[in-house]
Amino acid sequence: MAQAGTLTRLRYRFIPDHLIGEILSKKWIDNAIPFTVLVLVILVFGALLPNFWTGGNLSMTARQLGEFALVCLAMTIVIIVGGIDLSVGSNFALGNFLALAFLNLAGWPLWVAVPAVVLICGSVGLINGVLIGYLRLRAFLTTLVTLIIVRAVVDMLLLKYAQAMSLSFYDNPWWDLMGMGNLLGLPFSFALLVVVAVVGHVLMTRSRPGWRMMAIGGSRRSAHNIGLPVKGLVCAAYTISGMLCGLAGVLYAARLSGAGSDTGIGMEIMALTAAVLGGNSLGGGRGSIVKAMIGAVIVLVMTNGVLRLGLNSGSGQMVLGLTLMAAVFIDVRWLKNRDKLLNKVYVSPTLIELPKPRVAGEGEFALNDRLGEVEIIGLGAVESPEDVILDEEDHLYCGTRHGDILRFFAPDYSRHEVFAHIGGSPLGMSFDKDRNLVVCVGGMGLYQITPERVVSRLTDETNRSALSVVDDSRLRLADDCDITPDGKIWFSEATVRYEMHDWPVDALESRGNGRIVCYDPATGKTRTMARGLIFPNGICTTQDGQSILFAESWACRIRRLWTHGPKAGQIETVLDRLPGYPDNINRASDGSYWCAIMGMRTPALDVALRNPGFRRRMSRRIAPDQWLYPNLNIGCVIRFNERGEVLETLWDQGAKNHPMITSMREHKGWLYLGGITNNRIGRVRLPGADPTWTGFGDYWGKGA
Repeated sequence: MAQAGTLTRLRYRFIPDHLIGEILSKKWIDNAIPFTVLVLVILVFGALLPNFWTGGNLSMTARQLGEFALVCLAMTIVIIVGGIDLSVGSNFALGNFLALAFLNLAGWPLWVAVPAVVLICGSVGLINGVLIGYLRLRAFLTTLVTLIIVRAVVDMLLLKYAQAMSLSFYDNPWWDLMGMGNLLGLPFSFALLVVVAVVGHVLMTRSRPGWRMMAIGGSRRSAHNIGLPVKGLVCAAYTISGMLCGLAGVLYAARLSGAGSDTGIGMEIMALTAAVLGGNSLGGGRGSIVKAMIGAVIVLVMTNGVLRLGLNSGSGQMVLGLTLMAAVFIDVRWLKNRDKLLNKVYVSPTLIELPKPRVAGEGEFALNDRLGEVEIIGLGAVESPEDVILDEEDHLYCGTRHGDILRFFAPDYSRHEVFAHIGGSPLGMSFDKDRNLVVCVGGMGLYQITPERVVSRLTDETNRSALSVVDDSRLRLADDCDITPDGKIWFSEATVRYEMHDWPVDALESRGNGRIVCYDPATGKTRTMARGLIFPNGICTTQDGQSILFAESWACRIRRLWTHGPKAGQIETVLDRLPGYPDNINRASDGSYWCAIMGMRTPALDVALRNPGFRRRMSRRIAPDQWLYPNLNIGCVIRFNERGEVLETLWDQGAKNHPMITSMREHKGWLYLGGITNNRIGRVRLPGADPTWTGFGDYWGKGA
């Protein structure tokens, strides 16, 4: 039995189950299947075809890819906005013919002919865009008609000018460079493709138009309802598609210097297959330039490979058809089941063996009802005042779930105002020496409000972990903060895996998902100072300013992180085996510290924490509202010292005034209480407490 327990501990210590869910949650996981197919296709045809890996073959394939991939990008852009462009093949043929006609017959200079071709083909796309974007015609039928018309125009022009073009020749070194030359050691068309792809990727992923196109493809009606220029962006997508086809046609003309009636035939099917095979969703709203590039390589290698293998006529089209069918099937099934799979595997409980708790109701935790007669402030006027704080003039501040910071005016706190609006979920607060109110905002980061009510963001990111799959540079749940004498702001981030509305799920995992972060106003830099903490919560600078105390809620303990001196960076436990879950920590007037206990441990959850397999099955088989969560409906506050001694406890046995206490502040002989699930603030008289002591004065001096 002991051996089995040891193996279980080792299994959950060294096998990172959560990585599966984190990998599935990444956007690039959509590229995993196409990339695997790409590798397999290259390996198979590389083994079957002689001279596949030779420099000449790779150079010619890259040159062809430079032309074909541009058409694939054209198809991908319109797919992203929820459309389709069946005219890319005929538009490609038009661009090829026009390039030869302008250069060979009209004698135009190259620098005029190439832009003209791109603009003319872009005008074909513009016609599609106007009909589909502004007149709201169906994309499939509209582009099918355009395909037929443009193909007919090309055939008529070829019938009239093909012979004349075949007898002429355009001699220009730049034209030769575009066709068969190299640029920086790469085929010119491939080098141009790389530039276009990089620019397109940046625009689609880092610019407002790209994000808006994604939004339109995801839901055109919703995009319209929020005020996006849907018609204009759809029209722009088709115009860009036409221009890319024209550019591809120019490169094709430069390479072959000929035009025929079969130019571009079937290219729309090849481009569509490449776009879908790369992982771009036919439904729109999900796609990328990288996926289009992967699909283009797969299709080009397959079609060239089938031809070089000498298979009978029609084999290439059959392979493309079967591939397209498989790609659509995988796209539909993956889109339908990915979220289901992610929901099953993302929540990844680990083994946590809490020590036997101190018994609530005995010894230093003896029951009383000192919070039973709490004075109520702002009943119904506040929602979710997770933290409370007072200034030098005795005014009381708290956050609300609406993103406001409220100020209640002393002395009776019957009047209040919105001191500032931040947004998000304001949590822990602290005053710096300049009387700026520093606020942790769940989902947004660390903010500051000046005495003049100017709101500014201090930081919303920190340094990323070197081995983290999840991008933990973004602050998801900044929780509580405090300021050391040197002005640095230390704050806790409870979890890097869950957002504000999902924080109780972190209790089900009880994995070390939290961290302590430090922001230095002098340099503007933010650094993570401690990782792997089990829901770090309250933060409080010690009296000597050499360390900070922080609560690890799900581990039921309070620890110390040394910030200065010879122990800087070291963590040690101050108080453990708590009967409940500690939250915010703040100074007391006698040199000790207050800590809110937001809920009590239960035997059922303690047993479940030692059985991660049970919690995993629970998360997968029953609804989230039926999961086993911590008991967060008991009001309790403790006072302790740095030696880990609990000096007193305050209970609300009836759980009427403050069923869940998440914060408390001592101020001039009173203790003020806040709770994230409460609709009020409370205060209770502290017998024997210093009636002149304030938190601001203790930190910065009364004359600060």
